[in-house]
Amino acid sequence: MSTTGEKPGKGTYTCTICGETVRLDDTSDRLPPCPRCHNTDYKP
Repeated sequence: MSTTGEKPGKGTYTCTICGETVRLDDTSDRLPPCPRCHNTDYKP
């Protein structure tokens, strides 16, 4: 599981509450809060 503010690397991460996906295109990108529900936990 990854949390907002972490740099988990390139890939697509899915919100653990609403299922919204966030794509990170660079290894230096940080996970934002979920754009739909503002949750802070994601699964890869």
